[in-house]
Amino acid sequence: MSPWLKAGLIGAVVLIVLNILGLIPCVGLFTCLFGLLVYGGIGALAAHWLPPVRDTGSAAGQGAAAAVLAGVIGGLVNMVLTTIQMSLMDTSAILSQLPAESLQQLEMAGIDPAMFTGPTAGLFYGGTCCLGGLVLAAILGAIGGAVYAGVKPE
Repeated sequence: MSPWLKAGLIGAVVLIVLNILGLIPCVGLFTCLFGLLVYGGIGALAAHWLPPVRDTGSAAGQGAAAAVLAGVIGGLVNMVLTTIQMSLMDTSAILSQLPAESLQQLEMAGIDPAMFTGPTAGLFYGGTCCLGGLVLAAILGAIGGAVYAGVKPE
């Protein structure tokens, strides 16, 4: 099994655990920030499994591939969790917290305020985070792999 695939699958398991822990109120902030560190660690893990002598270019590529694989799997799980979470929320309770002026402006613009809640919103929010996370995953995974290969080429 290639180094990027092993590291990506291990990283995906870590990201899934972080996504589940992120459902706990106030813990989600820390799991989100820790997830960024995980991407760099996934890249370093992929570089670690490269046969010595490691060059930074191939380690960066392996790290980016591993982090993107983990990001895709973790992002899909996050998208499902967000959709479930948004479908279980009470729409009227959420909309009652918005100022009446904001709701009127949305209605005057022809936008139904309820579209910001529910399963459709969960898919949109989860998908947006997944796509943005893939860009960060590739960058941080490549950095993690290149730094590891630069520090420990043998």
